[in-house]
Amino acid sequence: MLDLLSDILTRLSLRGSLYFRTSFTEPWGVRVPAFRDVARFHYAHRGEAMVRVAGQAAPVQLAQGDLIIIPHGAAHVLSCRHTGPEEALPLDDVLSRSGFPGHGTLVWGGEGAQQDTQLICGHFALAEGSRHILFERLPPLILMRGYGEEAGPWLEATLKVIGAEAGGARLGGDLIALKMSEAIFAQAIRAHVERVAREGGGIAGFGDPHLSRALTAFHRQPAAEWTVAGLAQEAGLSRTGFAERFTAQLGVTPMAYVTSWRMQIAREALAVRGASVAEAAEASGYASESAFSRVFKKEIGLPPAAFRRAGAEAGVTV
Repeated sequence: MLDLLSDILTRLSLRGSLYFRTSFTEPWGVRVPAFRDVARFHYAHRGEAMVRVAGQAAPVQLAQGDLIIIPHGAAHVLSCRHTGPEEALPLDDVLSRSGFPGHGTLVWGGEGAQQDTQLICGHFALAEGSRHILFERLPPLILMRGYGEEAGPWLEATLKVIGAEAGGARLGGDLIALKMSEAIFAQAIRAHVERVAREGGGIAGFGDPHLSRALTAFHRQPAAEWTVAGLAQEAGLSRTGFAERFTAQLGVTPMAYVTSWRMQIAREALAVRGASVAEAAEASGYASESAFSRVFKKEIGLPPAAFRRAGAEAGVTV
């Protein structure tokens, strides 16, 4: 049975993509545009870089071994310490001027530098229309200092493998790096949840031992006839105590969370598996197709039949 975080990431159709490995020599600067429904990441395999995320007052100094995740796909500038944000070139210009073929290593910057900056850069895309408060409430950036060493020997080794495989010449290298990067992303989110659980607020409830038991039970059987009392029993709390604790730590009521996640299950069933409206209703715990349709339209913005039809006509996952 999938654990809570694994279920969320799988259901939201998280898919990784490595878009380049770099060899940047001073002076250099790249402006990365904003992008919807993606989380960007940059891992400093060698050297250092400045990262300026739109809306954040202070830049981040990325040192060798550091990992930064930009969860909401905000525009940002990557640069050396000698290049200001106004001097950085748009990513498309850098790709064009460098002659980057779309694979391998992006080589850019000045000449004669003794050591280059090697970044592993990529993004994680979520299916369009997918939603979950775990992602919605992530901060503008997550910085993991000395990430490999801090998280343990296995992760340090994994990051070294990603650095060696990404953009390399060996068969299957990019796929190996990609799949490993998805594991790294899941681990980074887990580490962030565990950290904020000690501080409270936002998404702290996912690290709360009582609430996480209830959430895990629900995610294992989302179509069951859940009530606040039933969830409280799973949590080992009184009904009132559970409801107050859940709302305080997650910012939504227990049943609002249940409804929202069930609609994500229905969205996936319609868009990914091509299920009928009746099948999507059953998968998300609704005996009445009309009641399901009303809730789906309120949560997703389209009636389920229209949502399914739009995906079919586009020929892509909605």
